[in-house]
Amino acid sequence: MSKIHPSAIVDPKAELDSSVEVGPYSIIGPDVRIGAGTVVGPHVVIEGHTTIGKDNRFFQFCSIGAAPQDKKWKGEPTRLEIGDGNTIREFVTMNLGTAQDAGVTRLGDDNWISAYVHLAHDCQVGSHTIFSNNAQLAGHVHVGDYAILSGYAGVHQFCKIGAHAFVGMYTSLTQDVPPFVLVSGNPAGQRGVNVEGLKRRGFSREQIDGIRSAHKLVYRSNLTLEEAKAALLALESEQAAAAADIRAMREFLDSATRGIVR
Repeated sequence: MSKIHPSAIVDPKAELDSSVEVGPYSIIGPDVRIGAGTVVGPHVVIEGHTTIGKDNRFFQFCSIGAAPQDKKWKGEPTRLEIGDGNTIREFVTMNLGTAQDAGVTRLGDDNWISAYVHLAHDCQVGSHTIFSNNAQLAGHVHVGDYAILSGYAGVHQFCKIGAHAFVGMYTSLTQDVPPFVLVSGNPAGQRGVNVEGLKRRGFSREQIDGIRSAHKLVYRSNLTLEEAKAALLALESEQAAAAADIRAMREFLDSATRGIVR
């Protein structure tokens, strides 16, 4: 029995695994590839040079792989890549990349993307993230693994959000958020370490204590950013259990391009 509804329009050039399900009135374009076990609900449009992995679920009315909302885009064959095991809820929009950046928008594995979320051109989103309803990413935003964006959070173009960070509801984010940090407000301000999230993911007490020490150096020691990075390097050797986490924060500060939320 066919798993593609008779009312769906699937271009003959599209590459769909035989186990893919496509619901009523959905449209799949010619340059789309979809892996095993993925379910495309009703009234979904998937177009562009879009590659989708296995075991994803797209709920109704998603727009996936449409042209980037960027006047510089001139029809170049840019891409959208989606990994495995993602849940993508109603009215989510994900756009292709642009030639001015990496040329690809990426979403990793096991992400929960809630209704009305927008991932703009050239965004790079890791794995195991949660985007609550109406979270919005402008172009070129990078989001690390396990980050959480609460409802109606808005992120300015080119911002970076580190792994395990938490962005509060209605936050207006115009600067980078280091790993493990909780931010909220308009404009955004840091509110401490995302301790509850770290506990839920199995971080040890020693790791959390080390991350708290790193946070204190960056935010509560009246150090310049360069001084804080030097202090973090020294802290790595003192906090063996959290050395990798402290290093992740230090390396993030090295890569920050818009300044960090303070």
